[in-house]
Amino acid sequence: MTGPATGPGAANSTRVLRVGNASGFYGDRFDAVREMLTGGPLDVLTGDYLAELTMLILGRDRLKDPGLGYARTFLRQLEETLGLAHDKGVRIVANAGGLNPAGLADAVRALAARLGVPVNVAHVEGDDLTARFPGALTANAYLGGGGITACLRAGADIVVTGRVTDAALVTGPAAAHFGWGPDDLDALAGAVVAGHVLECGTQATGGNYAFFAEGGHDVRRPGFPVAEIHPDGTSVITKHDGTGGLVDIGTVTAQLLYETGGARYAGPDVTARLDTVRLEQDGPDRVRISGVRGEAPPPTLKVGLNRIGGWRNEVGFVLTGLDIDAKARLVREQMEDALRKQPPAEVRWELARTQSADPDTEERAAAYLRLVVRDPDAERVGRAVSSAAIELALGSYPGFHVTAPPGKGAPYGVFEAAYTEAAGVPHTAVLHDGERLAVPHPQVTRELTDAAPGALPEPPPPGPTRRAPLGRVAGARSGDKGGDANIGVWARTDDAWRWLAHELTVDRLRALLPETAELPVVRHVLPDLRALNFTVAGILGEGVAAQARFDPQGKALGEWLRARHVDIPEALL
Repeated sequence: MTGPATGPGAANSTRVLRVGNASGFYGDRFDAVREMLTGGPLDVLTGDYLAELTMLILGRDRLKDPGLGYARTFLRQLEETLGLAHDKGVRIVANAGGLNPAGLADAVRALAARLGVPVNVAHVEGDDLTARFPGALTANAYLGGGGITACLRAGADIVVTGRVTDAALVTGPAAAHFGWGPDDLDALAGAVVAGHVLECGTQATGGNYAFFAEGGHDVRRPGFPVAEIHPDGTSVITKHDGTGGLVDIGTVTAQLLYETGGARYAGPDVTARLDTVRLEQDGPDRVRISGVRGEAPPPTLKVGLNRIGGWRNEVGFVLTGLDIDAKARLVREQMEDALRKQPPAEVRWELARTQSADPDTEERAAAYLRLVVRDPDAERVGRAVSSAAIELALGSYPGFHVTAPPGKGAPYGVFEAAYTEAAGVPHTAVLHDGERLAVPHPQVTRELTDAAPGALPEPPPPGPTRRAPLGRVAGARSGDKGGDANIGVWARTDDAWRWLAHELTVDRLRALLPETAELPVVRHVLPDLRALNFTVAGILGEGVAAQARFDPQGKALGEWLRARHVDIPEALL
């Protein structure tokens, strides 16, 4: 296989590096690896398989079998495509190693031997800090791209890692290809931004896009994204010709705001300044990213911790027709009475008023009452809860039924973040020949502080307004970081930005989304993106695995916000 930055003269190459992505999460479109290898030219194909929830899943796999702990889907994908990648000279870099990158590397070697494909397989390790955190099921530091760079420079065709930052899958190959060092902060920051756009796959090419319904683009099967990276770190985001979806300033902006916060986007290689990003349409399905400035990274690394939080059970009661509130009150009192002897540590009720007046179908006549219970003791949320619910079947509200038979309860996970000195984490590149290289952490660091607030535009002149959904003039995308969520909101025109920047304050957001009213909310202004990014602390409880709310990852918070009605200047509608 041929690829970036091997052999004399490869470093500091002026040739554009084409990096594609074929996975945004563990469970993404299986055929994407083949589609990306056959759809157009590539130098490197990346795959992001790890999320906070995935690490918990892999941790439970490892409890059952210490030889597991990696994303097995990746192996099945390679079985169909390893020869194709070899023939095309495309290198593959993926974090599918999860909790066991050495085990995955051995499995890939065995697969390659069985298929008769001559490839060099290397891996990156050192992120696993579980032994330092008693009581944690998994504890993994977010490493940078240095280990990937070392493996590629030594001639690896496939590099598998454990927990690295999502953007490291791009910064590592780019640094190997162009010969960047730790002082090339602007170039590294540009690659971080490109990597952040690529990391969630088709979210950059029309997937989950706020304005998907406007027409003109087929987003039923979006193509996966490609970044054409230049020696100075600028890039063009695109996709293979003939694939579905779209790439425009809106889709790229949406992904830039996803799961980020303020203007300083910190990572182990560099802190990228999101308030310096410039986006330009560079032709059909091409967006140029330029102007990104980089600063020294912080001296600490983030560590993602997962632990088993206890046991959880859920019952969904369907309430149909009249007297919804009375029906909900009756079954709630009955359940609480039945559980009085051994009440679970946490009992949560949520009533979703989904019914409509004079309904013409039974579903439109129904509301949904959700009971969630949690406790350290499995018995208190298991049969005790399930039996109490089923025993009400003939003696509760009229029309009693549940969405599914209650289960026996299941363990739930809790995610939290910690920080540790980077110098104390053994970032290690294990080359294809078995040699182990210690990867140095950046020597120059900078404590992370908030950037100065972005400048607001002049407010629009007063004029007539009309009550309408916010989403008529603004896009949004939201997501989770542990128990917190972010909501990125952007305008597509300068006039809309002038209005949005002054209309959507923290107080206004709290009024529009009452669930945030008592929570810490911070607003970040990104004028060059015509965007606001809100971080809402604690709205997701103890993280996605704890399933503390109806939308446990906060994926639809942005769409809820866009559905809220506000007074919008008529000139914008």
